[in-house]
Amino acid sequence: MFKETAQRLKAAGPLLAQTTLLKEVPPRKKPRVKVDIPGLERITYGDRMHYVPGLAKPSFPTWVRDWNDPSHYYAPKEEEMPLHKEKPCFIFNQRTNALEGVRQALWLTKSKLTKGLPDQVLSLAENEANQIENQDERVQNAIRHARFWDTTEERPSREKFCMALLRSLIHLCGSLQVSHSGLGRRILAEKYSLAATWNRGEDLFQVRGQNGLLLNSIAPLPVLAGKEEVQSTADHVLETFYPISPTIDLQSVQVYEEQNHTGFKEDYPYPHAHTLFLLEAGDTPVTLLPEQLRAKMIMFAFGNALARAHTLHGTKPRVLEQPIVVQSVATNGRMFQYVMFQLNTTDLQADEGVKNQVWVENDQLLYDFAKVHPLIKKRVVQIPPGLSGYKPETFQKFLSLYLHGAV
Repeated sequence: MFKETAQRLKAAGPLLAQTTLLKEVPPRKKPRVKVDIPGLERITYGDRMHYVPGLAKPSFPTWVRDWNDPSHYYAPKEEEMPLHKEKPCFIFNQRTNALEGVRQALWLTKSKLTKGLPDQVLSLAENEANQIENQDERVQNAIRHARFWDTTEERPSREKFCMALLRSLIHLCGSLQVSHSGLGRRILAEKYSLAATWNRGEDLFQVRGQNGLLLNSIAPLPVLAGKEEVQSTADHVLETFYPISPTIDLQSVQVYEEQNHTGFKEDYPYPHAHTLFLLEAGDTPVTLLPEQLRAKMIMFAFGNALARAHTLHGTKPRVLEQPIVVQSVATNGRMFQYVMFQLNTTDLQADEGVKNQVWVENDQLLYDFAKVHPLIKKRVVQIPPGLSGYKPETFQKFLSLYLHGAV
């Protein structure tokens, strides 16, 4: 009993020490307010150049340096900043956790939702000529590599195996470059910074920040919906969620700049966004549920398409003659989400008129379990060790989105 008690006290020692240190920290003192009485001057010890008891502390003007010293920089007040504006801007960034999820994203982007991916895209991976040799076996080996082999620990962290699995699947799809030369005219970009601004109703919105891996291409993706289908979206009525405001959970700022930038230079040889890959690995302070993750996919796919449209056609609202298509794939290492976005119009202020289009395929499991040790309950093996429940149709959809535009 004494050894167990000692071990417990030893484990709780750091926690007790942290609590003690927190209690020892005194509260911050409130600054004293100096009251200036007209006609009365304080008698200070400023002329004597040393402290004198009973005399007031002198106040000297702030010394302004003639050079830039970052360690002694004092930021101006928000109202005095050159980019300060009276009208607030609502920002959607990579940590935004939208309450209404997909419904909120559809209203913000003025889009019509279609469940499931287009048939012309899904049919790409069904053709045997577009499949990988020993496809299912190689995909399962990629899963085992991410979950079991690529680690010296007993169990890799989600942050590590998510990225390892995604890069392995992209590498597998890229092996088809031998038979499809169009796959060689692409490149992966990481840590690029996006900015897209638009007006919706009476408010100003902006999507900006770094987000995931972006697969860029020399040529744009083909259009998913024809002109007749695009014109028919004008009859669609956008769903509202009154009394909840569409700006809920978005960051409201008054110091901003209305930017529209794809994150790449104008002469970049791969200017067209193809597929955006997002990871929900639990390595950020904000963990998104699947509904909020799909909203993030829609918003950043829309942001990439809108920034490209503003680069090509300017910021004047219009219905695009050639719609812009951007895809998005998100995963937590086990479940995959697929989104395809077609930007038909940049006239987003009013609810009337042509709408943009979104196709969503949600909650697609790549496998059921990947266990290092078996799960045993009541002496019965419930889940065996290793990989179990592999679902090949999920990777076929991943392959279809990757081949889109090259086949």
